[in-house]
Amino acid sequence: MSKTEKKTSVSARERADAIKPFRCKNLVAVIEEPSDVKNIGTVIRNANALGVEKVYVVDSRKMLPSNWHDMRDKNPVSKTSASAVKWTFVKRFDNTHDCITHLEKKGFISVCTSPHVKGKTNAFLHEGDYQKYTKLAVWFGNETRGISDIAVSHCELCVSIPMFGMIESLNLGTSSGIVLYEVSKQRRQYQSKYTRSRRKGKRAEPLPTEMQRDLIND
Repeated sequence: MSKTEKKTSVSARERADAIKPFRCKNLVAVIEEPSDVKNIGTVIRNANALGVEKVYVVDSRKMLPSNWHDMRDKNPVSKTSASAVKWTFVKRFDNTHDCITHLEKKGFISVCTSPHVKGKTNAFLHEGDYQKYTKLAVWFGNETRGISDIAVSHCELCVSIPMFGMIESLNLGTSSGIVLYEVSKQRRQYQSKYTRSRRKGKRAEPLPTEMQRDLIND
């Protein structure tokens, strides 16, 4: 390994350690049956940039390999994610039921996104309280069909992005970025002061705030 390669590798590891306090523990983004592998890469990139801990993909067409390490080398995903897949844990499921079962077994509460009223409880994105869930999974549906009825039936809340134009839908990459920004912002504010393992446990020393993050870019 050359000196340049070694320096780059060390710098990447140092940055990974520096941003660790800003990662949102127990926050998972779920993509249900995406039709375009490039969109998977875009969502992974958004999730990584916004500090989402993991990405789950319901992929019955098996566009992705089952093993995460193989996925990191799959060119369409790695290219569109700007290599974010190398730094983000991604797990694929053969169907929605398996993904739901896995999440519920781990104690996750699910929230889905849709431009239409679909859930038992519905709210605009900015009205939702995403701090109250210890473990949270945010679902995004297929580019054409949207979120499935099965997924909706297992979700605590269905949120929509307020839109005021003639077009009433956004592509998967754009909608995931908007939704995950709001959710991760709220959860970072909470975990800065309180631990997620014990909801009422206040930290002796608050984690760095959002405004201090620019210090790690020097």
